Amino acid sequence: MQAFLSSSIPATSYPRPSSFLPQPPPQAPARLALPSSSAPSRTAAAAVARRAAAAEAGHPASRCVAASASSSSSPAATAAAATEVPGTMKAWAYDAYGDASVLKLDEAAVVPAIGEDQVLVRVVAAALNPVDAKRRAGKFQATDSPLPTVPGYDVAGVVVKVGGQVKGLKEGDEVYGMISEKPLEGPKQSGSLAEYTAVEEKLLARKPKGIDFAQAAGLPLAILTANEGLEKAGMAAGKSVLVLGGAGGVGSLAIQLAKQVYGASKVAATASTKKIELLKSLGADVAIDYTKENFEDLLDKYDVVFDAVGQGDKAVKVVKEGGSVVVLTGAVTPPGFRFVVTSNGSTLEKLNPYLESGKVKPLVDPQGPFPFSKVVEAFSYLETGRATGKVVISPIP
Repeated sequence: MQAFLSSSIPATSYPRPSSFLPQPPPQAPARLALPSSSAPSRTAAAAVARRAAAAEAGHPASRCVAASASSSSSPAATAAAATEVPGTMKAWAYDAYGDASVLKLDEAAVVPAIGEDQVLVRVVAAALNPVDAKRRAGKFQATDSPLPTVPGYDVAGVVVKVGGQVKGLKEGDEVYGMISEKPLEGPKQSGSLAEYTAVEEKLLARKPKGIDFAQAAGLPLAILTANEGLEKAGMAAGKSVLVLGGAGGVGSLAIQLAKQVYGASKVAATASTKKIELLKSLGADVAIDYTKENFEDLLDKYDVVFDAVGQGDKAVKVVKEGGSVVVLTGAVTPPGFRFVVTSNGSTLEKLNPYLESGKVKPLVDPQGPFPFSKVVEAFSYLETGRATGKVVISPIP
């Protein structure tokens, strides 16, 4: 399961909130009414969008192996910097909480304005996470942004406009990142499932060389979660770790970071039968088929247990005395703990060398990338819990 985090709020249905924006009449579909960008031309930007999408289309569909060393920069993407930004854009949005069917494609959403510390990113690829589905279902209403909302946290694209206080990025830079510093605390109303999104410079990093936009889009939230969880658990060289849900978006990266970045002496992980070889290819020393054996019945104990699938009650049975259990979803049993990831571009920059060398590999579900027109289907697939790695949307639009 591609776990991220959960809330202690019960998974109940929620009524349509009356305090949000009023519903428009049938002849006027809901628009994402955000402050507009000042540049008026849409035609030129649309042309750049299509060129960048065409350039990306040449990348191989399979993402379960290391990216090739071919150039990751395209002239079409770089040319976006010189293009005027349109006032409107295509974006997926919802104006009521519910299942995936509440998502509607708005072909004239307003391009978000940027603050002094922000850049405007021309989105080439975006990725879905379980938190996106939980937010759409209304589980975080108390701290959510107003409706209608464009969902999406993960982004990879090209900077097309910079704010006055931006120092480290410039127009034409290829970047990736998680666009909301705290996913559950006032997430952006205009997310990454759109042609453009506004992001604080500090949340972005330059896209790693040698991987494409689709692979980069699937990394930020998952790799930041895996890294922060291992760090908070006290992972260090010589320690052992068990990753529950090793084939998911976070789990697959937790395996690799534990081995390649933290120097784990032993990495074990669980998955279903057909994904056991994948675990080994990611660096797992011990691959446990959960359909055939219960990890809690095995004799081995671990310094750190990274639970990405909601088995905290069992996870605490296999942690060594004085060890730590990271719980991303489900109930927390001591000594387990839960955290909410913080977006940080500098952390991504520090991890870039491992991605560029191929020591850490992005893992995009082989069913994708899903085209921009299939966002509803991509959400439905994500919510089956059967994805391998990340569910990615590319090209956009």
